Amino acid sequence: MAAALSYSPTLSSAMAFGEAGQLDVWIHRFLTCEANNVPFSDGLKLCERYYVSPAPMPLGLFSRCVGPEEGMAYRVDGDAFSKRVANLERLIRAGTDLPPLIAHYVDGRFELNDGNHRYKAYENLGVESAWVIVWITGESEFRDYMEKHGVFTKDCVIVRR
Repeated sequence: MAAALSYSPTLSSAMAFGEAGQLDVWIHRFLTCEANNVPFSDGLKLCERYYVSPAPMPLGLFSRCVGPEEGMAYRVDGDAFSKRVANLERLIRAGTDLPPLIAHYVDGRFELNDGNHRYKAYENLGVESAWVIVWITGESEFRDYMEKHGVFTKDCVIVRR
C-alpha cells in the first residue's frame, strides 16, 4: 500500500504530489491556504487544465506582475513588498524549502501567477533559475509549450484535470 501524501507548502511536497499524479491537489491546497488566493484556485477548476510538475526554469522567461513599480498589474505597498522580499532572501540563503513559482503558459508567454515576491528575492540574489509549476489551458497551447519549452520539463509528470 502506498504511503499517504503529506502536504506542506514546499517544493518537496509539490514534487511528491506531482510524482503521484496529484499536482492539482497540491496546487489547490497551497492556493487556498498559504497563498490565500481562493479565487485563483476556483478559476483553475472551471475547465480542464494541464499541470506540469515542478521543474527548474530560467527566471528570464518570466516577469513579475506584483510590486510597487509603475506598470505592475497588481501594485502593492513598497515598504511591505520590500520587507517580504528581504525575508524571503534570508530564507533562500538559509536553504529553506520554499514552494515553487506558479505560472500560466498562454499565447506563447508565461504569466507569473504566484511567487512574485519569491521571484524578486531570487532576482536580487542573482539566482538564474527557479522551480516552477506551469499550468496550461487547451491542447494547442500545450503543444506550443512542449515545442518551445519542453526541454525544461522533459522529466516532469504532466497531469490533466
